[in-house]
Amino acid sequence: MARTVFSERGETVRLDSISTGPPKGITKGKARQRFAALGAEMFELQDAMFGAKVNSAMVVLQGRDSAGKDGTIKHVVGCLNPRGVNVVSFGVPTLEERQHDFLWRVHRHAPRIGEFSIFNRSHYEDVLVVRVHGLVPRKLWKERYDHIADFEELLAEHGTIVLKYFLHISRKEQKERLLERERTPQTAWKLNVNDWKERDRWDEYTEAYEDAISKTAARHAPWTVVPADKKWYRNLVVAESIAEALREHRKGWKSTLEEMGRKRRAELAAYRAERAAKKKG
Repeated sequence: MARTVFSERGETVRLDSISTGPPKGITKGKARQRFAALGAEMFELQDAMFGAKVNSAMVVLQGRDSAGKDGTIKHVVGCLNPRGVNVVSFGVPTLEERQHDFLWRVHRHAPRIGEFSIFNRSHYEDVLVVRVHGLVPRKLWKERYDHIADFEELLAEHGTIVLKYFLHISRKEQKERLLERERTPQTAWKLNVNDWKERDRWDEYTEAYEDAISKTAARHAPWTVVPADKKWYRNLVVAESIAEALREHRKGWKSTLEEMGRKRRAELAAYRAERAAKKKG
């Protein structure tokens, strides 16, 4: 599986050296078969997490315009039980949000124990678009890397599985997708002149993403750079990564569920014995 994972703070990140396409040898047909199997596994793992109530999961999706955040949510998150999933899209901060610290609007959407929170964009916008457009002083946005790292460490310490994905597309592929939006009535609502204006800042965003990944990568909150030029491969990589992260907790969740089962069976047996005694009396 061609994916690049950064899990140590301070690692050098060079996005231009990372492929945006799938490796040779993998076909769409094989990828779809594997994706179907992963979807079933993710559903089972999510069910165990929901029942055990030991961990939660926060999935952060970042990427340039048209990188496929919505598509990833539709296909990958669509494999999960919506009962335990909360999808949040972070746009321009509201007046209320601007009157609090920059993490306030994010922390309130952190996942409850046993559940998933999927972030379409996130707190990273405050070191990306804010940085590129100079919306706050340089000193302020530079301090935010430490705040973000501390925030994610706090979540991890309380059982949240933090997974962060940069959907990595080429400039050529982005152009093709933006043009396709103009030709397709179903996606016309996504048309935004700012998407084209932001392309003029491609290099600035590249540098901002590289710094964000480097300065906030951690073992408890890794960044995965996902080749996203091919949607079917992008979905496979994200699904494989989520399943892999959840899989590490399967044994612990199973043990917790077994203990819960023993306790509840004992409670049920006691209840039935009490009822039987009352009937005899």
